[in-house]
Amino acid sequence: MKRIATLSALPALLLIAACSQEPVRSAADEAKPVAEITASDAWCRPSPNGAQAAACYVTLISEANDKLMGGKTPRASELQVHEMKTDNGVMKMNQILTGMDLKQGQAVMLAPGGAHLMLIGLTAPLVAGETVPLTLEFAAAPAVTVEAEVRQPRARDAQHGGH
Repeated sequence: MKRIATLSALPALLLIAACSQEPVRSAADEAKPVAEITASDAWCRPSPNGAQAAACYVTLISEANDKLMGGKTPRASELQVHEMKTDNGVMKMNQILTGMDLKQGQAVMLAPGGAHLMLIGLTAPLVAGETVPLTLEFAAAPAVTVEAEVRQPRARDAQHGGH
């Protein structure tokens, strides 16, 4: 009798095992690929000894509308996105807390005198000739890591002034 009870429970066990498996997904169910962002021309200004902050710049092109949210670097405790604006004749710098808009297919230049990256809490001065790894984080796209050259502004960069 025990043998019959065991065999009669087998179909129920097989049914439970089959129901607990994840469903098979078709190709149509797969998520669409995430749009990527291309970063180029990354550079940072050298920082004088003792400085706790430094400005960096980069050009970004996104395959879809997205936002640059900030990032990280081993060279500072924070990597923030900032903007420069003139308010009543006074140039002011503010952190962009909600992220900087990136429009699909449009180049966005973070440059002196405008939007830029601020490295806050430097671990050591940024010295001309070295490179700094910057990992940029976005609202939707995967993070992008670039090696930013530390250098003085070129003539075309210097015309923007400020950070």
